[in-house]
Amino acid sequence: MDQAGFVVTDAPSDADVAALRDVLVRHNIEVSGRPETEPFAIFIPDETGAISGGLWGHSRCGSFFISLLIVPKAMRGQGTGRRLMAMAEDEARRRNCDHIWLDTFAFQGRDFYLKCGFEIFGTLEGQAPIHPRYFMRKLLSGGAAT
Repeated sequence: MDQAGFVVTDAPSDADVAALRDVLVRHNIEVSGRPETEPFAIFIPDETGAISGGLWGHSRCGSFFISLLIVPKAMRGQGTGRRLMAMAEDEARRRNCDHIWLDTFAFQGRDFYLKCGFEIFGTLEGQAPIHPRYFMRKLLSGGAAT
């Protein structure tokens, strides 16, 4: 503990992070009356059944966030990524989300997401090859994102 009474660590436990998240979730529900998140995942198993790729995200308050999209190397260029994105968009619409959004680094899939109909709404600059980092969205309802 430092002199101000705070605990500072470079290695927080999963339980400590979960406790901190719980504080925020309780506050958000108290203020908004809505559940914090509804998770969503699609998994691609390899020949042994182990997960080799897929998509993971969640919806929250009318917004659908894609956290991870991983297409196994052997499946790239065959429409797998587009199929995963279409499935996520279908689910976002089913959940009545206004938009779907994500972030990606310069060395990742910016051009792929642009081809899928996403637009860049924000950029964080920084040193290459990691940056810039792009924040991208796709409107689902035909209106402005909220």
